[in-house]
Amino acid sequence: MYDFLYHKVNSVDDAVAAMGNADDGKFVAGGQTMLPTMKHRLASPSDVIDLGGVSDLVGIANEGDALVIGAMTTHAAVAASAEVQSAIPALAKLAGNIGDPAVRNRGTLGGSIANNDPAADYPAAVIALGATVKTNKREITGDDFFTGMFETALEEDELITAVSFPIPMTAAYIKFENPASRYAIVGVFIAKTVDGNRVAITGATPCAYRGMKFEKVLNEDFSSNACDAVEVSVDRMNSDIHASAEYRAHLVKVMVKRAVDACG
Repeated sequence: MYDFLYHKVNSVDDAVAAMGNADDGKFVAGGQTMLPTMKHRLASPSDVIDLGGVSDLVGIANEGDALVIGAMTTHAAVAASAEVQSAIPALAKLAGNIGDPAVRNRGTLGGSIANNDPAADYPAAVIALGATVKTNKREITGDDFFTGMFETALEEDELITAVSFPIPMTAAYIKFENPASRYAIVGVFIAKTVDGNRVAITGATPCAYRGMKFEKVLNEDFSSNACDAVEVSVDRMNSDIHASAEYRAHLVKVMVKRAVDACG
């Protein structure tokens, strides 16, 4: 690694102030992406602001119609939470199948969505559940938060504080995973809500997205057979050593159908 200044902060205000005083600062949450990136010298921030001591960013609260989860809450904590298991079991299942125990006990909700890896799981949940991302400055809808590969609507000095997940009638998350990393080659999150069905897809393209074609047919007939009518274009699909664009396009429909069946 290159030399950098390390800041251990205890509040959101201190974190934002440290970022404002840095030439090229970076927030670090669980460090599951940032630290390896720095180790391989793919990033060389002047300052690293460690959010691990900000207790206000940790916690899970059931507010009746939504679960509010602090940005520094780990995947393991989400998976083990009785509140999450009761209100949105699909979200608990998603969190419990991220990486391995070491990753789940260090990685955080806020860190995952701020990084916005194309194969990450949480973006699908944020979009499908119609979640709201809360920051130190504003609230951002899940539909507007993810803007591109490793890109989000966050500004340079903006810090995620929590995510509010509306509680659906039912939901399911199904993914075809890389057996080594458990990243999603294709993952599909479906949520049935009073306002209709929402479908989100991750891993298939450079950025997680809403499957509106699937939503349209499922709002008319919520069955896996209804999905056969949807054509999945290969144009934007990722293609790499793990799966071709054509294979990912095939997997999208397969995973959507399995998620529909899992919703019951």
